[in-house]
Amino acid sequence: QVQLVESGGGLVQAGGSLRLSCAASGRTSSTYAMSWFRQVPGKERDFVAGITWASGTTSYANSVKGRFTISRNNALKTIYLRMNSLKPEDTAVYYCAARKGGNWSRTDYWGQGTQVTVSS
Repeated sequence: QVQLVESGGGLVQAGGSLRLSCAASGRTSSTYAMSWFRQVPGKERDFVAGITWASGTTSYANSVKGRFTISRNNALKTIYLRMNSLKPEDTAVYYCAARKGGNWSRTDYWGQGTQVTVSS
């Protein structure tokens, strides 16, 4: 099993920045990549960004390209999501996820989520 704990959410004004963190523990050696997803009430959980542990290959949703940056610290088994130029439509619960293989839409483990609210 892998446990994921997110932190760093909060309330920010439009145009501001936040950094989310996700610490992984347990059998992290079984995981290939980590991702961030987000969800608003009544809608599906959407992929935001992802990064592989070994090579650091990244992927981003079109809606966040150029504004969000995902990074990793392999020694700490922690990933980060730096969110700049935040917009009200970025408001959501952000979830950290880990996967053992497959593509960016696959997830094997989820964190509990952290709320991000962007005020206009």
